[in-house]
Amino acid sequence: MNTGSKDFSTGSVKRQIVAQAVPLTVAQVVQLLYNVVDRIYIGHLPQVGDMALTGLGVTFPVIVIIAAFTSLFGSGSTALFSIARGRRDEEEAGRILGNAFALLMLASAVLFGFCYLLREPILYLFGASPVSVGYASQYLEIYLFGTAFSMAATGLNGYINAQGFPRTGMLTTILGAAANIALDPVFIFGFGMGVRGAALATVISQGLSAAWVLRFLTGKKALLKLRSDMIRINWKRTKSIMAIGLPGFVMQGTNSLVQIVCNNQLQAYGGDLYVGIMTVLNSVREILSLPVMGITSGAQPVLGFNYGAKKNDRVKEGIRFMALLGVAYTVLAWIGVMLVPQQLMAVFSGDTALVNTGAHMLNLYFFGFFFMAFQFAGQTTFQSLGKVKQAIFFSLFRKVMIVVPLTLVLPTIGLGVEGVFLAEPISNAVGGLACFLTMRTIIYRKL
Repeated sequence: MNTGSKDFSTGSVKRQIVAQAVPLTVAQVVQLLYNVVDRIYIGHLPQVGDMALTGLGVTFPVIVIIAAFTSLFGSGSTALFSIARGRRDEEEAGRILGNAFALLMLASAVLFGFCYLLREPILYLFGASPVSVGYASQYLEIYLFGTAFSMAATGLNGYINAQGFPRTGMLTTILGAAANIALDPVFIFGFGMGVRGAALATVISQGLSAAWVLRFLTGKKALLKLRSDMIRINWKRTKSIMAIGLPGFVMQGTNSLVQIVCNNQLQAYGGDLYVGIMTVLNSVREILSLPVMGITSGAQPVLGFNYGAKKNDRVKEGIRFMALLGVAYTVLAWIGVMLVPQQLMAVFSGDTALVNTGAHMLNLYFFGFFFMAFQFAGQTTFQSLGKVKQAIFFSLFRKVMIVVPLTLVLPTIGLGVEGVFLAEPISNAVGGLACFLTMRTIIYRKL
């Protein structure tokens, strides 16, 4: 095996994490542009922009469910892949890659069929109104045709990063997002396709990203290639992949659950306007979360590799650096939100009511934003080191045991629609600190 810069057990841990995190963050920012650019263009459609934006918000849980299954098989297998590389077991690492590819393709076929055939009942369940469901269905009926592209590009891109090629991984998403940015105005406005045009641009862009990933993983530069003779589902290996990937699946899946509950509560206490506001807030949160996600994603292969190589001091150093850097960034991000809330809302909509009301809700929603960094640091450590039970518990704890009950209860005790937006910051503080302090007690001190 070619080691050197691809061997995370030597050299500066901080530099290795940063070297992984910077291109990963750029890649994730660009990846996010798939959906965010759609929302920006759709939100500025003449006359119907605010309602079309609400329709896109209702499709969000479906998109997150697809992302959850991608994480289940993608992030779960890349963690095992990194540990196998740390043990110098190339044969097993290659079989993990082939197994993951087969799982991703099977899951994409099942998800497409289920969501496409039942899309309108699903959208009503997820908080659509009779007015917004038309826009949501128009978007989803085309978007779903890119399910296999999306799962391949996102689920397999981690194997490029785990082999020490984060810049190549970054190019995966840059290619797709650049195409999406270019095609969106052409299809939405030029061809007059509206919401359907945004979905079509996204599908084409995801196809380009998937082609790039597969070309690299089957090409000469990959240290471990995706080989046809290893593309098969092995039940024992699949159980291990799902066990490691389950925390990420639960985290994404519970994000979908939270959004479904939020949409329905917002419809009950505020109507379509507030569903549209939450759509914008989700976009802002996704953007602001990316750097800390990049830091933790960059740390994951470094932590996993050194844990596999039994370099415990380097694992501890990586955990410290990941946590401190994440908290520092999220404090700055919170300050930025408080300074320019209306400007952030105006990026996504020209509707005065949505912008002015949304600015107030934005400040409520992002209060104490830095607590989120503790959740990410603790969760990443659990997952990187294969501590599945703890990772699953804290994924469920913050979302299912805190956010969902608060979203249901707070509006009923006099807070009204504001209670829906306050559930998030409370859960960040309670869940984030609980996850991080538990990780520090049962893992960090024992390494």
